[in-house]
Amino acid sequence: MVESKRGKIIILAAVIIIIIAASVLLWKFIGAPLIDFVSEPERFREWIDKNGAWSRIAFIGMVLFQVVVAVIPGEPFEIAAGYAFGAAEGTLLCMFASAAGSVIIYELVRIFGIKFAKLFFSEEKLASLRFLKINPKRAFLFLIIYMIPGTPKDLLNYYAGLTDMKFVPWLFICSLGRFPSIVTSVIGGNALGTRDYWKAAIVFIIALLISGAGLFIYNRICNKHNKAEEK
Repeated sequence: MVESKRGKIIILAAVIIIIIAASVLLWKFIGAPLIDFVSEPERFREWIDKNGAWSRIAFIGMVLFQVVVAVIPGEPFEIAAGYAFGAAEGTLLCMFASAAGSVIIYELVRIFGIKFAKLFFSEEKLASLRFLKINPKRAFLFLIIYMIPGTPKDLLNYYAGLTDMKFVPWLFICSLGRFPSIVTSVIGGNALGTRDYWKAAIVFIIALLISGAGLFIYNRICNKHNKAEEK
């Protein structure tokens, strides 16, 4: 029994080391260059036009990678999607890739547990969501928090796998919940692509204000429920 337990610990440690090393290498050679690439809209659109259907597949891979490796910001990809693909197609591509990335995270956390989640988030941040683990209205709270622009959706992705929430409800929540923030960024990117700069400015200012309010609401929700738990 002792040898078996020790063997599991060794395997888990090896997996964690491999994941950390892979994440560092992927960020250095893929993540950072990707952000530079999508941050240059004209260059990105030229690449899209040149590669046709393959560019859609590649873009889905980019967004999926961004979702899984939580240190990479998602907004540049969403804005680039609106600029290069238009509002409708850009939103669909981002929604599909984000949902796929969320599913991968959910399964990886289920397999490796909190040690995997702690590769990307501190124990303190994960603990701030502890009320979602036992609250009887957990699914509803997840959906509300997820739909509020400005909330840390990557953190919610990783924490969901630590709860006993079923796969299908989580897939619905992470798909529907990302829509408001994705569609806002994509519409702003599309406005930049059509050179409607006033519209783009208005969309981004509104999104910024809503995100700030959303982050405030998120912190209030977390503090309220965690204080209630402590009592």
